[in-house]
Amino acid sequence: MRFDSTFAGAPADVAAAVAAAQDAGYDGLTIAELRHDPFVVATLACAVPARLRIGTGVAIAFARSPMTVAQSAWDLHRLSDGRFELGLGSQIEPHITKRFSMPWGQPAARMREYIAAVRAIWAAWQDGTRLTFRGEFYTHTLMTPMFNPGPLTVPPPRIQLAAVGPLMIAVAAQAADGLIVHPFTTHGYLTEVITPLVERHLSGRDRGAFELNGQVMVATGANEREERSAVEEVKAQLAFYGSTPAYRPVWEHHGLGALGDELNRLSKRGLWHEMAGLIDDATFDHFAVRGTPEEAGAELARRYAGRFDRLAPTLMGPHGPALAARVIAGARNAPHPGRVTPTGPRPPE
Repeated sequence: MRFDSTFAGAPADVAAAVAAAQDAGYDGLTIAELRHDPFVVATLACAVPARLRIGTGVAIAFARSPMTVAQSAWDLHRLSDGRFELGLGSQIEPHITKRFSMPWGQPAARMREYIAAVRAIWAAWQDGTRLTFRGEFYTHTLMTPMFNPGPLTVPPPRIQLAAVGPLMIAVAAQAADGLIVHPFTTHGYLTEVITPLVERHLSGRDRGAFELNGQVMVATGANEREERSAVEEVKAQLAFYGSTPAYRPVWEHHGLGALGDELNRLSKRGLWHEMAGLIDDATFDHFAVRGTPEEAGAELARRYAGRFDRLAPTLMGPHGPALAARVIAGARNAPHPGRVTPTGPRPPE
């Protein structure tokens, strides 16, 4: 199991984040699409000499044409000498239609075709084949030499797909190179629902070549006061996620469907503080880990080594590279059969 740091800050701060992640012992840096364009941020990250894998976690696919995404990823992979991975996500309908003013419909089928279109564009550049992609949602049939960036000296980027529902998980298993699992996921839901779905839909593909990428919230701190504060922050985040109807299957898996309904009702009234108060310690422990940095790291390893191939611990509350390094060291030094060992990024295949 390898560890990724997450970055959602401004472009001007990403070079420092790359250095801090490397110093803390992370294996990669994933860049979220929130207030800033992830490809702009990733460009600056890929330009920093480092051993880290750099990826988008995630870029919103349906806000962009497959051609623009293919070109950005191609350039970043070349810039980083094969260290870039393309993480895609669909977002939800209101953001696609109201924020980006782009079409929506049949998101799983659209995403399957989107990934196929990106791969077809890459094949035209890499192999010199004629671009003749025609689908229900996307058509790409023109590529003149003036617009062809030419082949890479390393294999094309791998594609990771974020998914929550069974249809999109199936698309990830069948069309992508890995699945990015939402942080609103429990160990039970991972092992009893998500992993069996992935294995069912790999359809003979090598599981060893397919990545399961996890995101887990961690409540820790330099002292007990900071840890308690981080626990409350995690509970507030869980309440926010849990108020979304799309995530209700996770609640239902643990017999907590009524909690999801109540959180949704309170969210519509803007009662955010009351929502966090509904997340008790038992519910917290389904989703997140807590303790000293060493204890939290050991618990991450106990739960997820052998389950996730890569893990992005989300440290809540104030923290820095030194605290993150202690969490990762705690995971790597944990005495258990699935013990994780420090490694560099996976070399290009």
